[in-house]
Amino acid sequence: MDTTSLAALVDEHLAQARRSSAGRSAHTLHGGQGRVLRQTLIALAADRRLGEHESPGEATLQVLHGRVRLHAGEETWDGAAGDHVEIPPTRHDLEALEDAAVLLTVGLHGVPGA
Repeated sequence: MDTTSLAALVDEHLAQARRSSAGRSAHTLHGGQGRVLRQTLIALAADRRLGEHESPGEATLQVLHGRVRLHAGEETWDGAAGDHVEIPPTRHDLEALEDAAVLLTVGLHGVPGA
């Protein structure tokens, strides 16, 4: 059974995000070739964002650390550590209101290996 310390990963990737010129760092915890479920930890330094992008399909976001704002069309959602939201199936972006880390879970519909 594989186990991961989310707290340790959050600390590691927030440190990397703060050092990065892009202000972010990411790590896939689960998923990849032959998997239908993908989980990715994303760390963003304060006031940085993941620019607007297409929805990956069925997906949720869990805030592990800090505060974030999700913009999707006319909708806006503010989340803090412990909050969870289903990502709307529209173009969206994610903004770090302070140093933040989230767990993105995506269901890759279709055949394994998609």
